[in-house]
Amino acid sequence: MPLSRHLPPLAAFPRSRPRRLRRTAWIRSLVAEHRLCSADLIQPLFVLEGSDRSEAVASMPGVQRFTIDRLLPVIERCCALGIPAVALFPVTPAERKSAGGEEACNPENLLCRAMRAIRKRFPEIGIVGDVALDPYTSHGQDGLVEEGRVLNDETLDVLVRQACCQAEAGCDVVAPSDMMDGRIGAIRAALDGNGHDETLILAYAAKYASAFYGPFRDAVGSGGALGRADKKTYQMDPANGEEAIREVAHDIAEGADMVMVKPGLPYLDVVRRVKEAFQVPTMAYQVSGEYAMIKAAGEKGWLDADACMLESLLAFKRAGADAILTYAALETAERLRS
Repeated sequence: MPLSRHLPPLAAFPRSRPRRLRRTAWIRSLVAEHRLCSADLIQPLFVLEGSDRSEAVASMPGVQRFTIDRLLPVIERCCALGIPAVALFPVTPAERKSAGGEEACNPENLLCRAMRAIRKRFPEIGIVGDVALDPYTSHGQDGLVEEGRVLNDETLDVLVRQACCQAEAGCDVVAPSDMMDGRIGAIRAALDGNGHDETLILAYAAKYASAFYGPFRDAVGSGGALGRADKKTYQMDPANGEEAIREVAHDIAEGADMVMVKPGLPYLDVVRRVKEAFQVPTMAYQVSGEYAMIKAAGEKGWLDADACMLESLLAFKRAGADAILTYAALETAERLRS
């Protein structure tokens, strides 16, 4: 049905002057339809082995990898600025990677140690754990591989053990980002059966096989392992929108508490459709490529990176996202406060 059928008759110019509502800052603020605040943001963080060191991610200006001791002051800043949660991603040393990704289920792996350290010092902040095998596999895929084929059902057992391991370490939200069929139901059953019935599941329900992930793969060290291979047999085709609705429906039916659309800005139409269709907590991920493009263009002087970042994040809210994962969460929270 055309939108015009839902609207009352509109007064014509000059009686109607929409610009009157834009004349001053206070009126623009008063009638703003959407607002962005620190409570809308989740800060992704890269965790590094060792102590007292950090490394810049060359393809993500302003982003660093931190050892656990240096990570804690960053978490403290998040708490002070009202950012409610952080999402953790490990940089697994090459010698601990394997075809089967066994390190993912090691209760003493880097991610679990980081979770315990954060939970002990900052009990008030939410911890989101990535559930996927790509940081731990020597081939860079999110699942087990046999003769070049990514195995679905065999991977589920590993994902289940990985999720339970993170829950034991103090993770509040396990976030399966692997896109294996049936993983939400399997993880929910295992969590409930092991005394973690209050652990939330954030499903990367509509995760596309996107070219925008490149800088992230540099950050966690999975890009080199992946080589010329791709993830198109399990991540979604960027051409499809209806399929995203089916994927989200499956994950909600299997027990997901929240759902994610990834990437963000190129898929705002999907964010809107998911929110309207299901009315569940819906998140968007401003992925590494989106972030890097804005920052790099800003460094070149081609655009105002700060203004463009805020505009991009507000677009997620306008599309219907309840929360946004963004590498710019801290700087955005500081800008909003000032």
